Amino acid sequence: MKNKLRIIGGDWRSRQLNFVDVPGLRPTPVRVRETLFNWLQYDILGKNCLDLYAGSGALGFEAASRGAASVVQVENNIQACRSLKDNAIALAAGQIKIVQSDVFRYLEGDALAFDVVFLDPPFGLNLIVPSCLQLENNGWLAKYAKIYVETERFFEFAGMPENWRQLKSKTAGEVGYHLFERIL
Repeated sequence: MKNKLRIIGGDWRSRQLNFVDVPGLRPTPVRVRETLFNWLQYDILGKNCLDLYAGSGALGFEAASRGAASVVQVENNIQACRSLKDNAIALAAGQIKIVQSDVFRYLEGDALAFDVVFLDPPFGLNLIVPSCLQLENNGWLAKYAKIYVETERFFEFAGMPENWRQLKSKTAGEVGYHLFERIL
């Protein structure tokens, strides 16, 4: 099952997605996705979601499968974007928009207020805090937005937006995964 992942819930449950093997791409493991979407069970249906550093698309496709009104997947790698588009076509996923762009360039554009954001950048590049600050400072978050952040196991969140509170936090192997809420 190399370079394949399975959607675990919703309308597309058990459907397989293909993804390319590119440096830094780590699909969120099934166990972590199950926990994340249990955390978000009342926050996805009918919501607008943003999947930054989309990679395999596991988080965005899972959200769409579970009833998200729209999902924007932002990915810089052209091969990964091609896989995302192929998967969206195979699923007839009209609610998913794929944007090939550097995340910071995208976040400098015209902002839309998203209800849920998935932030899972390549590890070791110090992209978490700058990405979170761009989301907060450039108007990309709805009031009480939920922000999922996937990091290295022992990540320090120094410098995060002050109006975000951490709701949940767990680790699995070398991965830390965290859920924040934007408050005013």
